[in-house]
Amino acid sequence: MNKKRVLYYNIDDNLDYENSLLKEWKIDNLELVEIKDKEEKKSFVEYAYDFDGVVVEYQQITEDIINSLPNLKIVTLQSIGYNNVDIDAATRKGVCVTNIPGFCTEEVALHTVGMIIDLVRKITFLDRSVRKGKWDPLYGYKTYRLTGKTVGLYFFGSIPKAMTPVLKALGLNVLAYAPTKTKEYLMEYGVEKIDTFEELLTRSDFVSLHCPLMESTNHLISEKELDLMKSSAYLINTARGKVVDEKALVEALKSGKIKGAAVDVIEDEETEQSELFKLENTIITPHAAFISEDSFYQGRNMALKQLVLRLSKSKNPEYLVNKDLKIKL
Repeated sequence: MNKKRVLYYNIDDNLDYENSLLKEWKIDNLELVEIKDKEEKKSFVEYAYDFDGVVVEYQQITEDIINSLPNLKIVTLQSIGYNNVDIDAATRKGVCVTNIPGFCTEEVALHTVGMIIDLVRKITFLDRSVRKGKWDPLYGYKTYRLTGKTVGLYFFGSIPKAMTPVLKALGLNVLAYAPTKTKEYLMEYGVEKIDTFEELLTRSDFVSLHCPLMESTNHLISEKELDLMKSSAYLINTARGKVVDEKALVEALKSGKIKGAAVDVIEDEETEQSELFKLENTIITPHAAFISEDSFYQGRNMALKQLVLRLSKSKNPEYLVNKDLKIKL
């Protein structure tokens, strides 16, 4: 039997879990190969040349890479976002691109709510000051009660849906700029539909971003948008780093245009450097909002199922990103 080969490139952990699933599912025509090379001793194309499928998280899959892999049938992302893959090029080449939507909804929702609470209660801020020897409960910026304040959500997918009941329970009003959702739909969740992004920015005490990174959302938050926010407002970004113009955000935080920010993502996650690291009124986590033991294994399970459907069973993957693709099975 000729096995189809799949490359897992720079993926955390080993493949014991995936191989145990293949055994449980009685799939014997797939060979999973693990390669970790963060130093890029060889090019991705050299590693992936004769593989039928590749599994990546952050690796850029460009048109040149897609065209250089003659056997490639599927690119499986162990993530929700897929901005690191040239979807049009994959579609032209007949290559499936799949992601794992919803695998970490609860984790990101709780992480975001936690950031809101942390910002207004200064938990991380005061922890830092105590560790530096400053025992002063009044140190730093002034805070306020959450009750009656307003959270503005940019888009209203599964994560904002999961957040909303918690936000409401905390006494917060919830607005959403979600052009694809009707007023009636949002009302079912107790959320007010806002017609313009500008109104969301001016009315919100907390602006929370929940959009994919696309051409239209690149630097969605820049100097203009930050100028519209209240000086007492906070920005929360658990979406993608490039959704926010980081230079403009740093200036807004330094000048007091906004009170603070909490981010799980930064613009440059390759070198892992940011001017935000130097600011006291900022909470930063290392792209960790999605992580728990449960989401970690659920996501891997979902990704493997896409490979099995395409390569072992010659079926359409369940979570096909390039839905216009006409697959030759």
